[in-house]
Amino acid sequence: MSLEQRYRQQFAGSAILAERARQRFPGGATHDGRYADPFPLFMERASGPYKWDVDDNRMIDYWCGHGALLLGHGHPLIVEAIEQQAPVSTHLGASHRLELEWADLIAELIPAAERVRFTASGSEATTLALRLARAATGKTTLVRFAGHFHGWHDALAPGADPDDPNRGVLPETLANLIILPTDLDQVEATLATRNDVAAVILEPTGASYGSIPLPTDFLPGLRAITQRYGVLLIADEVVTGFRVTPGGACARAGVMPDLVCLAKIVAGGLPGGALVGRADILDLLAHDEHGPRGRIRQQGTFNANPLSAAAGIAMLRAVATGEPGTIAAQRGTMLVRMLNDVFTARRLRGWTAFGDGSIFHIFADPATDVEPGEIPQNVPLATLKRGGDPQLLRRLRMALHLNGVDLMRGRSGFVSAVHSEADIHATVAAVDAAIEMVLREEA
Repeated sequence: MSLEQRYRQQFAGSAILAERARQRFPGGATHDGRYADPFPLFMERASGPYKWDVDDNRMIDYWCGHGALLLGHGHPLIVEAIEQQAPVSTHLGASHRLELEWADLIAELIPAAERVRFTASGSEATTLALRLARAATGKTTLVRFAGHFHGWHDALAPGADPDDPNRGVLPETLANLIILPTDLDQVEATLATRNDVAAVILEPTGASYGSIPLPTDFLPGLRAITQRYGVLLIADEVVTGFRVTPGGACARAGVMPDLVCLAKIVAGGLPGGALVGRADILDLLAHDEHGPRGRIRQQGTFNANPLSAAAGIAMLRAVATGEPGTIAAQRGTMLVRMLNDVFTARRLRGWTAFGDGSIFHIFADPATDVEPGEIPQNVPLATLKRGGDPQLLRRLRMALHLNGVDLMRGRSGFVSAVHSEADIHATVAAVDAAIEMVLREEA
């Protein structure tokens, strides 16, 4: 029996639901990252570091709510906060005390947060950041880095995926966007020769939450260059905020950006985001006199939603202790080390695991010379973004599911504070078994 036949047999319930989904959703999925071939698994419930699909197969979960669940699924602190708030109000449509407490916690943790404006998602936070940057500087052009992801909206989607033809994006939008490689000399050369750049935006640990890591000196160097030329620096910490340290990746690097975009962990696993940063920039949203140019308007039905606020407060109180992030990082580091031990023992060419604390990645492409434990270098951007050989990773994802592990697209993941050492050992054994299945399939 082939690997795909075993997959279809073990996950028959998901196959049925996937057929229904293809009739209802474009491509059969509600999020690009959840698309899978031959079909995605449909999950039914979750608890701690585990989730169960509709066929009652248990998975060790490394999606962790796309990185939002630092405390794992159904953590008692989050559940209690939601249960207490839901009967009081899920949507007051008004100012409320929880939004103040939520914002205070963000300001205590994120050094750059002089002001806070809530949004409903990370894409909304980056959209607002760009508009404010243009309004504050009076300039129109934005600089972003190839491969970095900042949401799906027109202004920043171009450049995130080297295979994206930018269909539907206006030429005028593309004309106001400069896409650069992560090279400080090129950044400096660009800013030195142009006077129309409002801001530079980046993921502070590297493209796709560090799947293409940045050198340690890049972020401080970029801050120095942007300050030298009077250009705003926007840090997209939607993924890294509160995870790599309680203050985020910029705080760890000792860098103070002008604006910081947040989501995921900030709302405790519920929908929510925030834009934080310099008071003089965010105060362009204030209902005060701003001269002939006027103020910037920003609405949002679910901004500072009280249910998300309650979950966010519970999450950030835990984050502030430093314990959840430390535990998750220790487990993540352990997982990466043990995965590379497996790749080394099996003498796998082109396989490596790497990461940043609780965020980890697997790269697998036998056509490369990458050694276990190495960060891929001199590899085409498109290959890095895919994580290696697409067909190999397709088979690996199916084999991992058959062995009870769910990684994001079969190659990346987030470790939570509730993943135990036993879970890490079980995951490594599952990866080893999955590799054996893949190798037999290829033989």
